[in-house]
Amino acid sequence: MTERHELQEALVHVMVIMSAVDNAMTDAELARIGRLARVLPVFDGFDDAHILHIARECTALLAAPEGLDITLEVIRERIPARLADTAYALAVEIAAADQRIRNEEIRLLQMLRDRLGLDKLTCAAIERAAIARFRGI
Repeated sequence: MTERHELQEALVHVMVIMSAVDNAMTDAELARIGRLARVLPVFDGFDDAHILHIARECTALLAAPEGLDITLEVIRERIPARLADTAYALAVEIAAADQRIRNEEIRLLQMLRDRLGLDKLTCAAIERAAIARFRGI
């Protein structure tokens, strides 16, 4: 597997763990992950037909002992520092999609921020932009 594909899979893992953090990964969330993988430049050359397979692998990894910690470590190892904010933005995008951020989502965002070495100001800007994108009338 190439470094690029490992990076793209790690970004899908970010979205999957955010979707699964409330123990209910919906078809709508999987569809959103697919849409993001089809349109964002970081996913150029990625075959989005593999998303379901990657999601299943990720959920199996999460189900193992210390699964979340291991998954976060895999993400940290595969995502270069220059794309850490992109990974965080993808997580926020999935969390904000239902226009309601739950406590477990906030905790996961904090864990992801810490694991990726992001500063609070960058994360706050990403979060604020998501709030603006998803605000209704």
